[in-house]
Amino acid sequence: MNVLVINCGSSSLKYELYDMTTETSLANGLCERLGTDGANIEHERADGVVYEADVAMPDHRVAIGQAVEALTSPEHGVIGSLDEIGAVGHRVVHGAEEFAQSVRIDEQVEDAIDRFSGLAPLHNPPNLLGIRAARELLPHVAHVAVFDTAFHQSMPRHAYIYGLPWEMYAEHGIRRYGFHGTSHRYVSLRAGQFLAERAIPVADQKIVTCHLGNGCSMAAVKGGRSIDTTMGYTPLEGLVMGTRCGDLDPAIVLYLAQDLGMTLDEIDHMLQKQSGLAGLSGVGNDMRDIQKAGAAGDERARLTLDLFAYRVRKYIGAYAAVMGGLDCVVFTGGIGENDYLQRRWCVQGLEFLGIVEDPQKNLPKSELVFTDGIADIGADDARGCLLVIETDEELMIARDTVEVLAAG
Repeated sequence: MNVLVINCGSSSLKYELYDMTTETSLANGLCERLGTDGANIEHERADGVVYEADVAMPDHRVAIGQAVEALTSPEHGVIGSLDEIGAVGHRVVHGAEEFAQSVRIDEQVEDAIDRFSGLAPLHNPPNLLGIRAARELLPHVAHVAVFDTAFHQSMPRHAYIYGLPWEMYAEHGIRRYGFHGTSHRYVSLRAGQFLAERAIPVADQKIVTCHLGNGCSMAAVKGGRSIDTTMGYTPLEGLVMGTRCGDLDPAIVLYLAQDLGMTLDEIDHMLQKQSGLAGLSGVGNDMRDIQKAGAAGDERARLTLDLFAYRVRKYIGAYAAVMGGLDCVVFTGGIGENDYLQRRWCVQGLEFLGIVEDPQKNLPKSELVFTDGIADIGADDARGCLLVIETDEELMIARDTVEVLAAG
């Protein structure tokens, strides 16, 4: 069966078509700048054939139409007609407590996704737009929602409840939800297979997954289940990120409002868009630029690099404590997969946990030795494993789509 995976942002649409009999990607593409004069589509077949065009795409419905047109094109397509698409899997950021697993989409599911938009105002609305547009254009197939928050619904209550009056949770749903769940689930499954081959059964495995990119989060995965994660009620909490501040004393927000006279919108913009790597370094949110500035002697850049690695290292230690040990640390995401220096700095001093980097194996991505998407960069004689795993959220969504349909 061919499964089309769709991931809608506020002004973009990513898609990928899989042949799930072999779990092979047939083609993928990106529609960008929807609703503007500069809208364009980039489409690539698995054999390297590329199609690019500037196309008017005022909304997600038109964008999905363009994606389908590219997939069925005689010149650069991979299928003859829409009848060859057996199902559609949709990435949805927030499923709150209602969805602990992927589900087939109907009107009730759409209503729930809409209801949770207040928890993810930047993500759920465009996710829902894409779902409705795709169901309209492809009404003959099943559509499945795969939630970023679902993987973390296995967290124990003491890990997700905040120290606020109970009514804030009971009446308003204020709690830790966690995000990047599809990525954490994929890489923890792959790491689990790696450990199982080394005689550590899944039930005993203790894994820390580090999804490091412009958005960053970590998860403690014990026995295959997420028991804690760094992002919270929103994706703002946790690690220092590209433009997001991460962990913050909430009284700072009161100070900004009461003493500095900032509006809530101004504070939100600062914490979400002007903080993190960009705000600290002063040279932007690209880790390569920050490292270049740091190497040239820029003290703010050096501090930013130290702070980023420190936060990751601190959470690795914390998660080892809550799991009662540590078998494996996994790096994934744009920084995690590509930046060997950050990987080195993030695990410095963790020898006492059995995590030891091998400098001869921890190399730039182009030089890493991957075996089926996994690179072992740890010392051979270390007690724990240190891995780089190429995440594949789209494949995870396609797999879930097949499993949901198979379960009826």
